Amino acid sequence: MKTFSFLIKEARHEKGISQKELAGLLHIDSSLITRMEKGERLPVRAQVVQIAALLGLPEKKLLVRWLSEKIVKELQYEPLAREVLIAAEEQVRCRAVSAKAVSGELRKILKEIDQCKTRLDKVRHMGSAKFSEAYEVEYTYHSNLIEGNTLTLQETERVINHGITVSGKSMREHLEAINHYEAIALIQEFVSVKKPLTERFVLDIHALVLRGIDKENAGRYRDVQVRIGGSTHIPPNAMVVPQKMEELFEWYYKNQHMHPVLLSAEMHERLVSIHPFIDGNGRTSRLLMNLILLQHGYVIANLKGDKEHRFRYYDRLEDAQTDKKESFLKLIAETELSCIREYVSLLE
Repeated sequence: MKTFSFLIKEARHEKGISQKELAGLLHIDSSLITRMEKGERLPVRAQVVQIAALLGLPEKKLLVRWLSEKIVKELQYEPLAREVLIAAEEQVRCRAVSAKAVSGELRKILKEIDQCKTRLDKVRHMGSAKFSEAYEVEYTYHSNLIEGNTLTLQETERVINHGITVSGKSMREHLEAINHYEAIALIQEFVSVKKPLTERFVLDIHALVLRGIDKENAGRYRDVQVRIGGSTHIPPNAMVVPQKMEELFEWYYKNQHMHPVLLSAEMHERLVSIHPFIDGNGRTSRLLMNLILLQHGYVIANLKGDKEHRFRYYDRLEDAQTDKKESFLKLIAETELSCIREYVSLLE
């Protein structure tokens, strides 16, 4: 059986394209093409699709060969490889069935959300800067409250809009309020210019979330192992975080067909499960989720930070991280439905 590297090298020669030319078409360094053709490096999925198109190769065949070699590379020294593959096959089968079996209740919620969005599109122009500002301050308050910030809603508003220092509150808590509010402005600006979402922009969001709080780690992936307090989920080793983030965005672009609310919820859960940062993972994940919602014309899904809602949120995240995603997806959908209903009712 021809290897992935042989297939692309053979096709490149048949097309009369040099390594440098192919690298230019893919917008990567030519040394990466050399390593791919030597079997020393596998490209990301999006590059495989591009290579197939550029070299006239069957996309499905090339993807199957690429993915099989990726799995073999991961398991080549694993004595339990056969058992692992059997178990993985069963899990893939179960997940495929689960994906087709999204509950009627969740489908109903999504339908209601889209009905509200249709109404919103008709009255969206009636919103004002002050109107949006109030929602953004409230979102900042709740997102920070989830992470333990003790500023009240009124104190958060005063810190953000009036630059007031609240007695008895730490400098970190003040910065968390200011940074998060500015991060909302950042994602709104990003949405307005209609740029494609990238891994780099997630780092930009995180850099703003931790600005002035943790200069060393702001906008940088962690380089140590971490544990999530109160969770059985163990985030991946720090060494594979860049790879996991690359795979996350491969998954994102592959699943653009999903309902935007489900896509945003999945990206939220998947990012927070990778836990790529020392701190600020929750806030960054929720900002990423809401960026995707805003890109598709929905409103910010404001997860409440009080004790009851916070514990419910953590419980549903734990469910998702143990392959029971329906409850988490439903939580995000219910939150979006509540927020968009309120938003529309105030404008109509």
